[in-house]
Amino acid sequence: MPDPRKILFTLRKATELMRQTPGRSGGVVKLDSAEDVLVVGDLHGNLPAFRRALDLAALDRFPARHLVLQELIHGPQQYPGEAGDRSHQLVDLTAALKCQYPDRVHIILGNHELSEITDRIIGKDGEALNAKFRKGIITAYGTAANEIVTAYKTLFRALPLAVRTPNRVFICHTLPEARDLDTLDLEILKANVWPDEAMKRRGSIYAMTWGRDESPETADRFATMVDADLFVTGHQPCDEGFRQANHRQIIIDATPPAPTCCLFSCTRPLTVEDLLGGVRMLINMNE
Repeated sequence: MPDPRKILFTLRKATELMRQTPGRSGGVVKLDSAEDVLVVGDLHGNLPAFRRALDLAALDRFPARHLVLQELIHGPQQYPGEAGDRSHQLVDLTAALKCQYPDRVHIILGNHELSEITDRIIGKDGEALNAKFRKGIITAYGTAANEIVTAYKTLFRALPLAVRTPNRVFICHTLPEARDLDTLDLEILKANVWPDEAMKRRGSIYAMTWGRDESPETADRFATMVDADLFVTGHQPCDEGFRQANHRQIIIDATPPAPTCCLFSCTRPLTVEDLLGGVRMLINMNE
């Protein structure tokens, strides 16, 4: 069993550093001094893909490079004997990474982290992913599990909603549905604490982590609202690991069978074709 005292210290330190990230204002981190950024698609506990992304990022060799991660939890890797989901291990690792590179590692909020904050059940194949996640934490941490769960939820509440690059790329988990744009409260992007109503269905935090609208019209409208030109998002599975959703947006996915990330410059104007050219394949868990 990992030492829960050490894990709790790391989680709490990472939470503090998340809120103190240079360039952060409310729920958005601005990468004003970045030369380039590596964005990883939804990981869902994919440790091999995470390790490969760290190799590609090479943060120790590229001091002006930033790394953006998303959707850490609720994955297929399980403890033996139906003892729960192991994706909490990725939360522990990314928290430690945030402590190591506090200015250059960013974890953006996904709908699965939001589901843990709000206790909203996400089901798959007839099973509640939240329950499997909790069972895995109990398997790993025993009597300290409740304290660990609380620390995870506190960390998730501290995650930014988006990362913005100097060349007008907006990195977020997904785009809201067109029907939600009329009521979307952009002041939530400036908030340090999210009200409960914003996290419920049809609330602004919910809309920015659960939406699946890929229409060019919605992309254009949302781009105007957040003052951006291009989007790199996750949230939606991609059989080939990535795809172009519209003229402004690419979607990347770091789960099997073809996990990906996207590496791109922050110092020059970009097109959606440039973003597609920055897509890199990560390790295939089935190999």
